[in-house]
Amino acid sequence: MILEDTGIDPERFAIEWVSGAEGPRFAQKVTEFTNKIKALGPNTFNLEEVA
Repeated sequence: MILEDTGIDPERFAIEWVSGAEGPRFAQKVTEFTNKIKALGPNTFNLEEVA
């Protein structure tokens, strides 16, 4: 709710637990999230609307 209240699309936020021993899994998660953000397109967040 806090993200939405500040005008940030919750789809642009993620938390994943990845152990330091899971290099390939880390790379996979970063790639997946990067692709998701690219598909969402430019961020429409406007600081003037929040102030």
